[in-house]
Amino acid sequence: MGIDYLVDFDCEPKRALTVEGLMGRLKGRDRAERIIRLYRDHGDYRPPAEMAFEMVRRLPDGSEETELIVVQDLLDAAQDLLPWEAHCAHCPANLWGQPFGCTGTINYPISAAGERWLLEQLPDNRHPLLFLLLQQAIRDLGYTGETAAALRTQPGVFLESERALQRDLEALTVSGDQVFELLFLSGPIYPAHGSVLLQFFGAVSPDLDADVMMQLAHPPSQAWIDEHIPFLHLPDPEDDATITALKRFFYALYVAYRLGVPLLLDV
Repeated sequence: MGIDYLVDFDCEPKRALTVEGLMGRLKGRDRAERIIRLYRDHGDYRPPAEMAFEMVRRLPDGSEETELIVVQDLLDAAQDLLPWEAHCAHCPANLWGQPFGCTGTINYPISAAGERWLLEQLPDNRHPLLFLLLQQAIRDLGYTGETAAALRTQPGVFLESERALQRDLEALTVSGDQVFELLFLSGPIYPAHGSVLLQFFGAVSPDLDADVMMQLAHPPSQAWIDEHIPFLHLPDPEDDATITALKRFFYALYVAYRLGVPLLLDV
């Protein structure tokens, strides 16, 4: 369980399977493989057709429905992916050089180290223009953190820390709950919005020239992006799993921005 994302670049697999169908099969296959490993780790070598687990769905009226899922059914559905894998080989949205590499996941729970890392990326008054934009985004767009705070009522499920971490930016105090909403609870991230988030969280330089800043929302070309706003969040062996996943998320956001397409989220 986690935050799933997808670079919404048009391609044959997405047209054939739909975005929902593609993501559903990928998540189903991943879930099936994890269930099989769990069974095997406990010395259970039954075939997948004899493995099952319960999935609880929350209905629109607030009630819950429990469904029994057979692992083999998930593997069978995932077979529909195989004929389309070859289309991914040279796709510009292939982030990781693998079939359906336009997708990724930030696994729950978000670690306290990851939450702190996100807060540390935010601009302060050393970057006055970007800091002003951050204040406007949080105050004017209503990122109170209340929605994300509700996730902490289930300790250790969505967020490791039971209390939101905070960062004092002098004129503004920002919480991890506000950051979660800013990044993940605003729907699809379209390119212009993505360019701002990339700046807020240090994935591109916060000290861009004024003429570059003016062109960020509508960049002239991919070559212009490569020259003026390279991606900065490189892997670090000291990063924990959440920080590594967050850096990969920002790279996906950067690639989506570079291609001029949205980054879709399933939180």
